[in-house]
Amino acid sequence: MMKFYYLKSRIKHLIIAFINYFHLAREARLDTILQHNRYQNQKRLIPFGYKIYSQDDDDGIIREIFNRIGTTNKVFVEFGVGDGLSNNTLALMFDGWKGTWIEASAKQVKRIKQGFKKTLSTGQLSIIEAFISRNNINDLISSQVQQKEIDLLSVDIDGNDYHILEQISCVIPRVIVIEYNAKFPPPVLYCMGYKETHIWNGSDNFGASLKFLELELEKKGYLLVGCNLTGVNAFFVRKDLVNDKFLSPYTAENHYETAKYYLAHSKSGHFASYETLDDRLQQSPSVEIK
Repeated sequence: MMKFYYLKSRIKHLIIAFINYFHLAREARLDTILQHNRYQNQKRLIPFGYKIYSQDDDDGIIREIFNRIGTTNKVFVEFGVGDGLSNNTLALMFDGWKGTWIEASAKQVKRIKQGFKKTLSTGQLSIIEAFISRNNINDLISSQVQQKEIDLLSVDIDGNDYHILEQISCVIPRVIVIEYNAKFPPPVLYCMGYKETHIWNGSDNFGASLKFLELELEKKGYLLVGCNLTGVNAFFVRKDLVNDKFLSPYTAENHYETAKYYLAHSKSGHFASYETLDDRLQQSPSVEIK
């Protein structure tokens, strides 16, 4: 029996050592990449990237964008939020933002409702369980969001992202975050055909190329101001807000990042929990949610 517990303990320590080695190797690789001349221009967003709750470095990039253009009502809409602990807007709620999440998975929505019970009760966050389509997206958003202009829209549904974004007319976001398909570098124009019941199967059949998004969103009044380092998300800012605050030209050729998924899912302190946000609200009654 003692041998069994000793062996179990050794295996546990070996696993921990391997995980720590993996993260150290990843951080070393990341530091090497960021030393490249490409990332030394301070108008480029990637040097400001970091993770709090986002999947990758999006939290830092989003914060830097709003450092440059300012905020108005601090209202967000995000769809494709998973269990709510690894997305682009959770960190914003610690800064007084409020908004709406839309998620198709009943299992994930149940977790969110149980985990963020207090946050939901304050009205700072609302959650909608729905499978998004071109036909229902405006009704879904309008059911919770009364403002015409919002600060942030984040789109990540692994498939019909552009087709859904194209249909949104009920709100005018100042900033849009949308996943792109990094398999197709500029000047490739690719967009997955609309499939109302599409569920991503892990293949390259999803989303749109960065060049396609650049050209189509420019028609809607948005400029591409950057991508995250892992080559997952692209960031667009409304033309009237850009001025000279970001690195031009606002093209896929300038801002495209190759798929570096091996850098994804970086650590950010201890593992995320629902209680962190809920307890903060409970312990800080002076925090005003506008």
